[in-house]
Amino acid sequence: MERSIVHLDLDTFFVSCERLVNSSLDRIPLIIGGGDRGVVSSCSYEARTFGVRSAMPMKMALRLCPQAKVVKGDMELYSKMSHMVTEVIEESAPVMEKASIDEFYLDLTGMDRFFGAYKWTNELGAKIEKETGLPISYALSTNKTVSKIGTGESKPHGHREIPSFGVQSFLNPLSIRKMPMVGNATFQLFSRVGIRTIGTLSEMPVDVLQQMIGKNGIDLWKKANGIDETPVIPYSERKSISKERTFSSDTMDVFEVKSLISGMAEQLAHQLRQEKWLTSTVVIKIRYSNFDTESKQCRVSYTSSDHTLARVALELFDKIYTRRMRLRLVGLRFTDLVHGSYQMNLFEDNAELISLYQAMDNIKNRFGKDAVGRAVGFNFSR
Repeated sequence: MERSIVHLDLDTFFVSCERLVNSSLDRIPLIIGGGDRGVVSSCSYEARTFGVRSAMPMKMALRLCPQAKVVKGDMELYSKMSHMVTEVIEESAPVMEKASIDEFYLDLTGMDRFFGAYKWTNELGAKIEKETGLPISYALSTNKTVSKIGTGESKPHGHREIPSFGVQSFLNPLSIRKMPMVGNATFQLFSRVGIRTIGTLSEMPVDVLQQMIGKNGIDLWKKANGIDETPVIPYSERKSISKERTFSSDTMDVFEVKSLISGMAEQLAHQLRQEKWLTSTVVIKIRYSNFDTESKQCRVSYTSSDHTLARVALELFDKIYTRRMRLRLVGLRFTDLVHGSYQMNLFEDNAELISLYQAMDNIKNRFGKDAVGRAVGFNFSR
C-alpha cells in the first residue's frame, strides 16, 4: 500500500513563541541567542533577509543586521509550547513521531479510504494554529524525505501535497542542499563533479556515489529517486537518563568519587546529544556504607554540555556528602528532558565550545565512547 506521510514544522519556532508573549517583537529583525561569543539559536525571516542564519556566530549576525533585537531565549516557554502542540496532534493523529521540539511526522496511511488525508492535514494545521497561536508549515507525500523537503519548500506558513506521480518532477530541479544528509562538505564534493541538483544526483550510477562517500551514497541515491522506507516511529517522551556505580569496596576517596561523577556526566551528556535531548534537572544520589541513601537535585537552563552538567553534579555532591562515612554507591541522573537538535546550551555556549564538542562526539562515534574524554573523568587503566 502506498504510504501517506506528513511532515509538520513550526515556523521559526523560538521567534514565534517570543512574539506570542511580546507583540512588540512582531515584524522586526529578531535574533534568539547568547552573548557576543555565542551563536544564533534562531532568527526571524526579517533577520534572514540580511543574511543572518541559525548557528552563525552572534558577532557576525550583528554585523550583518546591527538593528536586530536580540533575545536570550526562554527554553521553559519553548518546551511548554512544544508540549501544547504535541497534545493537539496526539488527540487526532493515528501515528505521530516527534522528531524535535518543533518538528513532527505523521503516518496517515489508509486514511484516504475513509476521507482525504490532505484535507484532514489542513484541518489539523488550522487546529494547531487556533489552539496555540503558532504558525506551522507542512507537506504530505509518500515518505519522510519528500514530505520534509516539501515542508521546506512551503515555508513560511505554507503547505502542499506531493502525490507519488509528482515526486520526481518536484525533486529534480531542487538543489542537493535541500536534501537531509547533505552538509557543506558533501555539497562541495558533489559540486566539483557537476552534481548540483537532485535530478542529476538521481541519474548517477549508485556505485559511483558509493565510491565517493561510502554507504551514505546508496541512501542519498535512493532519496534522490524519491525512495525512503524509514518508518514513522510512535512518540513516547523519555523522562530521564541515569548512571550508577556500586564500589567494589566502600570508599572515602573524594577525588575518586568526583572523578567518577565527572565521567558519568560526560557519558550521559554525550548520550543526550546523540539522542537529541536537553535536560533541565540534575540529580545526584549517594548511598553510605550503612545503606542510608540521600539524593539532591538542582534545576539548570536546558543543556546537554559536559562542562555545565559536570559542574552542577559536583556542586551537588559537595552539598550532599556531609558525613565522615564511607560511600557504597554514587549515581547521577538527568531528568525533565525535552527534544531539541540544537546547540548544547541553547543560549550560553560559544562557537568554539560547540565545535570542540562536535569534534569529540565525532571521535566517540567513530572509535567508541571511551576514545576521548576530559582528563578528570577519564579512566586511564583501560
